[in-house]
Amino acid sequence: MALAKSRCLFSLSRLLIQGGRALEGVVSTGGSKNSALPIITAAALAGSGESIIENVPNYTDVLDLCEILRQLGTKVELLGEGRLRVDGRGLDNHVAPYHLARRLRASSYLVGLLLARLGRAEVAVPGGCNIGLRPVDYHIKGFAALGAEVAVERGSIVGSAGRLRGSRIYIARASFGTTVNMLIAASLAEGTTVLENPAQEPEVVDLANFLNRMGARVRGAGTNQIRVDGVSALTGTHHEVIPDRLEAGTYLIAGAITGGTVRVENVIPEHLRTVLAKLREAGAEVFNRADAVEVRAPARLRAVDIETHPHPGFPTDLQPPFLSLECLAEGVAVIRETIFENRFAFTDELVRMGAGIKVERETAIVRGVARLTGAPTEAADIRGGAALVLAGLAAEGETEVGGLEHIDRGYDRLEERLAELGARLRRLP
Repeated sequence: MALAKSRCLFSLSRLLIQGGRALEGVVSTGGSKNSALPIITAAALAGSGESIIENVPNYTDVLDLCEILRQLGTKVELLGEGRLRVDGRGLDNHVAPYHLARRLRASSYLVGLLLARLGRAEVAVPGGCNIGLRPVDYHIKGFAALGAEVAVERGSIVGSAGRLRGSRIYIARASFGTTVNMLIAASLAEGTTVLENPAQEPEVVDLANFLNRMGARVRGAGTNQIRVDGVSALTGTHHEVIPDRLEAGTYLIAGAITGGTVRVENVIPEHLRTVLAKLREAGAEVFNRADAVEVRAPARLRAVDIETHPHPGFPTDLQPPFLSLECLAEGVAVIRETIFENRFAFTDELVRMGAGIKVERETAIVRGVARLTGAPTEAADIRGGAALVLAGLAAEGETEVGGLEHIDRGYDRLEERLAELGARLRRLP
C-alpha cells in the first residue's frame, strides 16, 4: 500500500471487536518502523545523489518524520507501494518544527543528522509513548564525546559543533536510540568512533548496512562493539527495509491467543527467536520456514514466565501482547519488565475485561482465567493498544478499543490485516 497522509485522519477513531473467534489464515508484514525511521533520517546525510528506500511502512510516525525532513530542506517524495525517495542535498535548516518533533520519539535522531551535516541542531525533546522515562542524557553524553556542545534549552535539544571527532563511547543500558544517533553522527565524524555496549537489534544492523551502502565504514553492528571509521561525504543509495518483527510477532500472538492457526509471511524467523521459544513453551506448535512462521495453538495455552531484555532477549515491545495471551493461559505467569517502568499501564484495561493481574513495580503476576468479556477500553501507547486488541479478539462479546492514534503509530491497517485472518472488527471514525 502506498504511503498516504490519510492515516492521520483517524486520530479520534475507535475499533469495535466481536471476539471469541479463532483466527485462521495467512498475513504478510510490512517494513520495520524501527528500521525505517533511522534509515530515512540517515538518508539525509548524503551530500550527493538521492536514496530510494523500499518496503517503507505506512505509519503515522513515518509520515511525521518525512514532513519534518521536508521543513529542514530535504526533498522527500512518496513514490507509492512503500517506496520513498530522499534527497538531502538541500538540507539547510537546523531547527526542526517544534510541534512535530515533540510528539515523535525518533526525532532525536535528527540531532545526529544536523550536527553531522550542518554543525548545529535544535530539536524538541521528543515524546512518543508514555511507557516510562527515556532520557536524552545518553544522547547528550555521546555527542559531547564526539566534540559537540549539546544541552536542553527551552524544551529543545540544542547543539553546535565543528566537524565531529571520533571517540570511544560507552552506551548505557544498550540504548537503541543512542546507538542509532551515534551511528548517524559518527559516520561523518573525523577519525574512528568505537561504540561499546551498543544495542544489537536487527534494526541497528539494517541501519549499518544502509550507511555502508552510502559509503560509510561501519563494522560490528549486531555485536557488543561497533567501530565506525568516519568519512568525509556520503552518497545516496538504494535499500530495502527489513520486515517488521514486532508486527509479525503481534500477528503470531493473535493467532495463539484465539486458539487458531496463523502463518505470517515476509518475516525473518531468527529475529523472533525468543518469542517463538516462549510460544512453544506455552504449548503452541511453531513452524519456521525461510521467510515465514506458522503458529498452531490449542484451545488453551499454558502460563509461562517472561523477562524482557535488550535483543536478543525477549523484546519489551512484545511483552504487552504476550501478557494478554497469559491472561487466558492455564496457571500463573510472572512477567518482569526490565526496560520501561510504565509498560504495565495498559493492564488496568485488561482487568476491566476480567483478567487476573497484580502489578508490583516491575513485575506483573498474571493468574489465567477461563474467559475474558468484552468492555470499553482505551489505548495509551502502541504496544499496550495492540494488547487490548488481541484481548478483544479472544474475549466473549464486544470490545471497544479507543486511542487508535497510538496504535496507528506502529501498525499499518491493523484491522484490515486481522480481518484477513477472520477477525470480526471495524473501525468507527
